[in-house]
Amino acid sequence: MKVVVSRILSGSCVVNNEVISSVERGYLLLVGFTHTDTLETVKKMVNKIVKLRVFEDNDGKMNLSIKDVGGEILSISQFTLYANPYTGNRPSFVDALKPDVASKLYDEFNLLLETEQIKIGRGQFGADMKLNIICDGPVTINLEF
Repeated sequence: MKVVVSRILSGSCVVNNEVISSVERGYLLLVGFTHTDTLETVKKMVNKIVKLRVFEDNDGKMNLSIKDVGGEILSISQFTLYANPYTGNRPSFVDALKPDVASKLYDEFNLLLETEQIKIGRGQFGADMKLNIICDGPVTINLEF
């Protein structure tokens, strides 16, 4: 499982010219799954994301978690995180988990984040999505389990 965590001031997801979700200060999460991922992998990732301290405290140090700042999350499924661009010029996606299984893990991922009392805005799995984000920092962290 791979997640790109970007600290944002705001973000929204648009599908077919309609805003389907929007959030304020928090994270944009680009979320990808591979063949070895399980519910246990998802739980470990949620735990890491919830406890990740990348928001500044009163001293200007990245010392606060998303829960500490009352942040929100825009969660976007992103199978292209598992692209292999090194053989030829057209990326291969054989390492990405099949959509029917990945969509279930993506749903579980978002539900587990919600149980942490974090507002979640979701993308639409498999859709052509347009993202509007205002990066904060920018701060971007790549996580992989």
